[in-house]
Amino acid sequence: MAEHTVVFDAAAEVSVPRGTLLADAARKAGVEISQPCGGQGRCGRCAVKVTKDGVRRRSTLRLSAEDVEAGYALACQTVVEGDTEVTVPAQEKIARLLTTDRTVAQVQVPTGYSAAADQTIKRFGLTLTPPSMVDQTDDWSRFTAGLRQQAGIELGHISLPLMRQLGAVLREGEWQVTVVLDLAEEAAPRLIAALPGLLPDSAPLWGAAVDIGTTTVSLWLVDLLSGEVQVQTAEYNRQISRGEDVISRIIYGSKNDGGQEMRGLVLESIGQLLERGCRRAKIDASEVMKMTIVGNSTMMHLLLGIPAASIRLSPFVTAVNQVPPFRAEDVGIGIHPEATVDCIPGIASYVGADITAGVLSSGMDDTESISLFIDIGTNGEIVLGSHDWLVTCACSAGPAFEGAGVMHGMRATRGAIEEVWINGSTYEPSFRVIGGGQPQGVCGSGLLALLAEMFLTGILDKGGNLNSSLPTDRVREGEHGLEYVISWGHETKNGDGPANDIVITRVDVDNLIRAKASIYAGFTILADSVGFPLEAVDQVLVGGSFGKYINVEKAVQIGLLPDMPWEGFQFLGNTAVKGAYLALLDKHARARISDIASRMTYIELSADNSFFEAFTSALFLPHTDMDRFPTVAKALQPELETEE
Repeated sequence: MAEHTVVFDAAAEVSVPRGTLLADAARKAGVEISQPCGGQGRCGRCAVKVTKDGVRRRSTLRLSAEDVEAGYALACQTVVEGDTEVTVPAQEKIARLLTTDRTVAQVQVPTGYSAAADQTIKRFGLTLTPPSMVDQTDDWSRFTAGLRQQAGIELGHISLPLMRQLGAVLREGEWQVTVVLDLAEEAAPRLIAALPGLLPDSAPLWGAAVDIGTTTVSLWLVDLLSGEVQVQTAEYNRQISRGEDVISRIIYGSKNDGGQEMRGLVLESIGQLLERGCRRAKIDASEVMKMTIVGNSTMMHLLLGIPAASIRLSPFVTAVNQVPPFRAEDVGIGIHPEATVDCIPGIASYVGADITAGVLSSGMDDTESISLFIDIGTNGEIVLGSHDWLVTCACSAGPAFEGAGVMHGMRATRGAIEEVWINGSTYEPSFRVIGGGQPQGVCGSGLLALLAEMFLTGILDKGGNLNSSLPTDRVREGEHGLEYVISWGHETKNGDGPANDIVITRVDVDNLIRAKASIYAGFTILADSVGFPLEAVDQVLVGGSFGKYINVEKAVQIGLLPDMPWEGFQFLGNTAVKGAYLALLDKHARARISDIASRMTYIELSADNSFFEAFTSALFLPHTDMDRFPTVAKALQPELETEE
């Protein structure tokens, strides 16, 4: 097949076969081009400028005729048919300082924690009798006899690489050796490490808890002996460049070698956090002897290199929910090669280990109170119940609250508007920008606040229609119909002129309303499925990183959360990584997660005809049934409240 030369930014040159996608050519050349929709051609954010034509555009969706005439093309939808030159616009950089990345948040060690009683990773010091002409016992037998006599442990398993190293370790330590074992299976203890010499009893025994979020990967470095979290660090999931939501990533991962690329990206993310965390703790990553990992089902499949295509195809079945423990070297994680990697069990395609871990750390499975647990993100995972029963479902909220699918939406990076207020008399907005300075878009929390403010001030009606009769030039006719101007172009980082104004359109409003309606309908159907009235819920527990930034009043005002007393809401932050931490420390907590997974009833909303009806009813602000939102009704009719 004919080969053609592609030059990127007049610097990176690569030779590729005819018919190669520009996106694939860029990757081969080491040039980064983001594909937030997973290469489906839907988002338009992989647009590049072809300066020497030699390509064929299979699709120009998201590009105007003027764009195409100027040479722009979608890298994921354009193939090479001759020698060509391409200019890649500056890619969006994630600049937000993650709050967990500088200081260790206060994490309370579980009351009564005892490494001796609760931890499966054990460390022992052995002193062996050296061999002699009268005692020619082989090294392996000498080692296992010493372990049996001094620690009371009959070793069940050793890997071949450890066996190869054993003799040298024993001699380097002059027949004193520190042994690290995994006693999770008491009938067959597994040797993780044999280290020359004796470590002091006070030396930390290191473990790590990891949450692979769709947006953010978090890692806690833990001393397994004391139970204390020594380092917390977080970074954006590098897979974002290949898909902002799980469906896009599944699609990308199902193409060619996309699965291996996705696996490599998440391993890079974990490796980066390990390197940073271990540097702060002043240890080597090889000293980490155990890692627990949580994440949604797609993230777990992509990490392990297990095909995830069945997750998005009816009847929506995972390849595996209960993953057995693996050696770190087999998974590809750069801690001690023999360290145990424990992947926490999930429930179904869209209710994964992050939710079982979240239920554990929230404590809802251990109380008589009826709790509604919600993890709001691209998917809204919901659990309802108590210590007696648990039901769960997932609803596809879409990426709107992640800033995607909205004209000027963006991730929570520097320059994103994260909070909005609108003057009810002048309709003029004020806002807060991440990092300060001029804005360049709006992130999820800002969009939520904006929607509520526009509704309460009359800019939007219940159906999400913009009011063009208001005495303000901020409501205007745009390319996609009526829109509201949040920030004029000259006030932004984008530049002067109407084309650079930051706006929200009617299409954007529809996407946001559909996202909130999906979540509200999800927990409505969940409550109906067990015959439990939603208003009787004792507490609403909101997990996930996005939950930390939600303004509860505004979330209720748009109908995202149920209308109940504010004291009934608890915003728990990253419940997934905390659950992973608890499972890392305590075998009883780990067993409790397995119990949670085994007794949680999953309801598939796509198979429930009543979901569509509940969803349709929630496609209004806040809802078609205002009796469900009495405080919002009062806010909309202040004169009635005054009379009362």
